[in-house]
Amino acid sequence: MFVSLADQQASLQDGTAEGQGLAGGSDRQRARKSLDLLAERTRPIASSQTRLLPVTPPLAGLFPDGGLRRGSTLVVTGLAAGTSDGNAGGGISLAMALLAAASGAGSWCAFVGLPGLGAVAAHDLGIDLARLTVVPRPGAAWAEVTAALIDGVDVVALCPPSPPRPAVVRRLVARARERRAVLVVMPGRAGWPEHPDVHLRVNDMHWDGGGVGEGYLHRRRMTVTATGRRAAVRPRRQCLWLPSATGTVTEVTGGAAAAATGNAED
Repeated sequence: MFVSLADQQASLQDGTAEGQGLAGGSDRQRARKSLDLLAERTRPIASSQTRLLPVTPPLAGLFPDGGLRRGSTLVVTGLAAGTSDGNAGGGISLAMALLAAASGAGSWCAFVGLPGLGAVAAHDLGIDLARLTVVPRPGAAWAEVTAALIDGVDVVALCPPSPPRPAVVRRLVARARERRAVLVVMPGRAGWPEHPDVHLRVNDMHWDGGGVGEGYLHRRRMTVTATGRRAAVRPRRQCLWLPSATGTVTEVTGGAAAAATGNAED
């Protein structure tokens, strides 16, 4: 919850006015009540010291702690990361799925640099659109926009519109760590010249429902591998329906999972 400086000053002034003409003890009591009121107004809805932000259960196995660690930076790479559209191949869908549980639990989230972001797809994955900020075309000021959002929201998903300079990247990573926010980067061809805490890669992808040249696509299977630093150095792999037939993210089980794992290893 954000409170302006003017509100804070008004609260303190009210406490001072109410205490005028009274004994010193009463004056201190009035001032304390004003400070208690100010503290109540500025108390956050969710503690910023909570170590982890939740992720939807099918994604929890990709993280050593089972969730998004505050202050960390994640890089999400789609299957077609080397093509003209570096975010093709499931990268955007995977990034949206990462934000869903945190958003549903009350966290504010933001997307920067994704002009084609689908509101319906985001809603189907579980993102609360009332707690979502979107800056589709930040232009040359994308780094400044991202830094400002890191100051005010819990999770910021960024697709840099131009290759980022190492100094800019280091500042954003340091800001996310300082503000206890989570920075999710979809670098595309631009790359990201900094080793992230967790790197999620789409290794294999297949659409179901197309038939032999006809029919409707109704779900997509993908294999995601997570690597990173420290506790995340050991590779973790998960086979997902993203989106599933209902537009959500679910875990692939049984024979389909074994086939997908084999394809990813090949």
